[in-house]
Amino acid sequence: MGRSAKTLEHNTFNRHRIRQSKGDIVFHIVNYTLFTLFTFICVLPFYYLFINTISDNELVKTGSIILIPKGLHLENYISVLQTRGLGRAALVSIGRTVIGTAFTVTASALVGYLVTKREMWGRKFWYRAIVITMYFNAGLIPWYMNMVMLGLNNNFWAYIIPGIVAPYNIILVKTYIESIPSALEESASLDGAGYFTIFTRIIWPLCTPILATIAIFCAIGHWNAFTDTLMLMTDEKNFTLQYVLYRYLNQTNNLQSAMQSGGNLSGLDLTQSLSPRAVKMTISMVVVFPILFVYPFLQRFFVKGIMIGAVKG
Repeated sequence: MGRSAKTLEHNTFNRHRIRQSKGDIVFHIVNYTLFTLFTFICVLPFYYLFINTISDNELVKTGSIILIPKGLHLENYISVLQTRGLGRAALVSIGRTVIGTAFTVTASALVGYLVTKREMWGRKFWYRAIVITMYFNAGLIPWYMNMVMLGLNNNFWAYIIPGIVAPYNIILVKTYIESIPSALEESASLDGAGYFTIFTRIIWPLCTPILATIAIFCAIGHWNAFTDTLMLMTDEKNFTLQYVLYRYLNQTNNLQSAMQSGGNLSGLDLTQSLSPRAVKMTISMVVVFPILFVYPFLQRFFVKGIMIGAVKG
């Protein structure tokens, strides 16, 4: 009885199985091959960076490390992680990334929702005033003077306030909200829900994909930024991780140049720490790792959000 049941199940499976033509088989083989090759191309740079950070620095200097690490050590990471003020700088960068992203995403969602309401006073004017800032820029010096006059130099909020209202993000949210069926808002309005209730209970949850996409863009921007620190900050307590590592790299380059020119560098450790190429790669790994760690958790939302406008509701 059991044997006949298995035979019947096998015959049913064969009957319902979709037969693939030779063209389909060739297509799948080529498709998987290309995607495997593309994945390898994406992973290879990070692998190359990593093996150069743990290999002998003299071999790294000469470009001898290609695919297999040689002379394994962790001195580069130890040297970078012992940089003065690195812990505080890491906290500043994390705080800037988290707070700045939260503020920008919330403002983008709220303003994007408001400019979709026809009953909003001066809706077209305010929307155009926001969009026009994408085409005109006052320049670096006026920006610096404005930040100083606002008292944002040597101030942590200089990292947060200028990026709260992001025109491009507002456009993305506005377009996404307009693709949501208006019947959802109308039914909630008939039940007595106000704008704030509709926004928090209906619009915000439905906008999760596009908001996650914006969050990725904002987080990467905040995490990688260091020019505002370079121009506005002189107090070390406000230095970001990227700026501290940038200064460490410059010091390494300067020491290396002094050593090559025959300067007096007695008392300094010139073994593992004076390899600018290895230091650059180590710093790149230290900076990139947090983004690589966070991105997989937001990838599914990012894929949905990036398809904005492809299918209308």
